[in-house]
Amino acid sequence: MTTQQVNPKELMKLSAPNRSSFPLDMWYVAALSKELQDKPLARTLLNEAVVLYRTTDGRVGALEDRCCHRALPLSLGIPEETGLRCGYHGLLFDKSGKCIEIPGQDKIPSKAKVDAYPVKEQDAIIWIWFGSEEHPQPNCEPPTYSVHNDDNYLYDGDIYHYEAPYQLIHDNLLDLSHLGYVHVHTIGGNAQIHMNAKMQVEQKGNCVQVTRHMLNSTPPQTYTAAYPFKGQVDRWQEIVFYPSHLEIWTGAVNVNTESIDNPNRGGFHLKGFHGVTPETDETSFYLWTQASNPTSNPEENMKLVIEQTILTFDEDKTVIEAQYANMKRFGEKKMIDIHVDAGANRARRIIKQLKGD
Repeated sequence: MTTQQVNPKELMKLSAPNRSSFPLDMWYVAALSKELQDKPLARTLLNEAVVLYRTTDGRVGALEDRCCHRALPLSLGIPEETGLRCGYHGLLFDKSGKCIEIPGQDKIPSKAKVDAYPVKEQDAIIWIWFGSEEHPQPNCEPPTYSVHNDDNYLYDGDIYHYEAPYQLIHDNLLDLSHLGYVHVHTIGGNAQIHMNAKMQVEQKGNCVQVTRHMLNSTPPQTYTAAYPFKGQVDRWQEIVFYPSHLEIWTGAVNVNTESIDNPNRGGFHLKGFHGVTPETDETSFYLWTQASNPTSNPEENMKLVIEQTILTFDEDKTVIEAQYANMKRFGEKKMIDIHVDAGANRARRIIKQLKGD
């Protein structure tokens, strides 16, 4: 009786994590535009090692982070006008992943190429396409986000790395009832008002919208620091989930001064973009921006808004990572749902359907 020999390379190929753990044929947020300057950016996205780079004439490219010659990470290379040059022996790769120059060698082998990813930069966001075998190239345009081009708003943003799966971040953002407990000193407010706020959940296709109104409530510290409220406020939270990102519009007007159903309402606004992209099955990137409309000392007040936003997101990160660590500690113990989970549960069903589970 003979024993079949297993090729170690084939075994590693079968067992290595890959993009198939996640929904494909869609755009994901790869980076904020400001992250990509004159140096390449190494980032693992959907279990795949990617290098993002900007050519010297400003175009964005994305390749696998491995030179096909001696496997040096291409993220250690040098962007040029026509592509990315490896930092070991100088092979030059264009945006399609094809090697177009080998220093000291005229003939370029046909196999001298690396995997390339479709990317598009718009609205100060860099999107990357992770397709299936059926759709390796995009069959749609990436989402737009006009707030970044709106003169009525100032904005800034940053990126977090989470030691937790990306859907736990979805859960957190779709359930803002936690503000009164987790964010007491920033955007929180009265916990009872948050938990008892009237909530409306709607789904259209792969989009889920959660709307919550908190009338005649006390404005939180972040709001009063940035806007001259006269006392109590009528407050709103509008959360829109897409599989690639979430858009959250929160704010308040002085109590009984105007309808918070009016899309052109005044008052204090916070418009957040939240790109939630898996790094691996157990880790994630959270790429965010926060836009606001300060009425006085706009630059100074916007700086305060961003500082408060960072404090808020730091608190969320602590909670979510502790939550995931405890989920692993307790294993398969079941969790219960309560009324505030309606939006998050719909989002999870959408992700499950997109994965084909």
